[in-house]
Amino acid sequence: MVAIMSIQSGFHDKIEIEYSIDRSIFFRAESIFYLLLALDAFIILLSCLLSEVGYHLSMGGRIPEILPLCAVGSLASFIYTLRMKGSGYYEFSEGAKPRLEVREILACWFTTGLLLALIAFLLKVSATYSRGGFVVFYLLTPIALLGARKAAKIALAQAVARGAVGARDIVMIGDVNEMAALKKDEVLTLCGSSEVNRFTLSRDNDEATRSLKDVQVIGAAADFIRRRNCQQILIALPWHDRARIELVKHQIEIVPAPARLLPDMAVRALSEVAWPERKRALAIELQRAPLSEAQRFVKRTADVVMAAFGLLLLLPTLVIAAVAIKLDSPGPVIFRQARRGFNGKSFVILKFRTMTVQEDGAHVVQATRDDSRVTRIGRLLRESSIDELPQLWNVLKGDMSLIGPRPHALAHDNYFETLLREYAFRHHVKPGITGWAQCNGARGPMPTVEHAAERVKLDLWYITNWSLWLDLLILFKTIFEILRSRNAY
Repeated sequence: MVAIMSIQSGFHDKIEIEYSIDRSIFFRAESIFYLLLALDAFIILLSCLLSEVGYHLSMGGRIPEILPLCAVGSLASFIYTLRMKGSGYYEFSEGAKPRLEVREILACWFTTGLLLALIAFLLKVSATYSRGGFVVFYLLTPIALLGARKAAKIALAQAVARGAVGARDIVMIGDVNEMAALKKDEVLTLCGSSEVNRFTLSRDNDEATRSLKDVQVIGAAADFIRRRNCQQILIALPWHDRARIELVKHQIEIVPAPARLLPDMAVRALSEVAWPERKRALAIELQRAPLSEAQRFVKRTADVVMAAFGLLLLLPTLVIAAVAIKLDSPGPVIFRQARRGFNGKSFVILKFRTMTVQEDGAHVVQATRDDSRVTRIGRLLRESSIDELPQLWNVLKGDMSLIGPRPHALAHDNYFETLLREYAFRHHVKPGITGWAQCNGARGPMPTVEHAAERVKLDLWYITNWSLWLDLLILFKTIFEILRSRNAY
């Protein structure tokens, strides 16, 4: 089902934006990839076990050792799935097509079997795995793989018809003619589903008016992407309309989702005869996702473990700091301020109060050297960075990460976003207690745009080159940076 949402433009015209409504049961297209791959791996492993055990029992022998059989089955699964994965076989768009890939399955499996036979000959493992059992395995497995693939295609077709599988997490922004020209099977091939959330750009002939309306539509799409945590943006525009493509590309930079420019009508027509099943390869990547789902899971796991350990280890320090703040000056122990985090969503950051003021509005004055607003205890806490320790709770809540771009006050975010185009990319990952910029000396206030630009440059390098080892390196370097106390005031 499709709902139509209308918003009023500055010219009192209605801009139509259509999107798919929620369904109670839904699986992402990306998860289908892993399910199909796991199904083939399980089929091959099970066939290996059944073939050898069945052969030995039928010949009057004893049940062989299971562990060596699992090793052979696992190796066969790895070789087969690795080769099929490289050809896009497990992609949702391929699995959802009705045609059964008989030739591809048989060719891949029989060459995999020959490779296994060669490995067995070179390693002399024929005594562990009998030749008769291997022949049964070699012939039984392709039948099982074909049957499983056919059953999977039937199940996927039924799931798509029910709406349980699709691309509800995909947003398409584009020209009305380009999106209308996309046939259902082409959308399935290019997007992994026939249902996507569509945002139609303005049809106005006046270029200036059209651009203003386009900005409104893209802004509504960006809000939609944030609310629904959409995983991909597809752009359907004529490739010759470079100005409009640049406009869309610039406007979507604020959201941490990958974006691809789909082949337009002219390009699809040229590729129709050449290779119709590889049209997805023609899409141009305009924006990359900073971290994959697997990387986010690894980073989040490390955050929770280390933040929980840090809170327990530093509990005496936290208590002493809280008591000292209370005795030193009137006011709350914890300072709370709104900051902007991942995907531009606001959260409340926690810090030990180090100043006599608690600014959190449209105008926030950054601390300077020998600032009279900083309390006596506050100066010590700032120099040692102990004032940041309550943010370990922000990490446990999921608002922040241990490592990432430092979040700034909303007033500063709003100011620098208007001056630095790359500034919005900082919100493509969770903000951190410390980061690559901070351990390289870019900490403290940003008195000029040049200071902000240098910090953004370091933050973007971190986002582009993230790894778990880099996070550990930053934690290690941060310790020495705290001891140096550069720009900590």
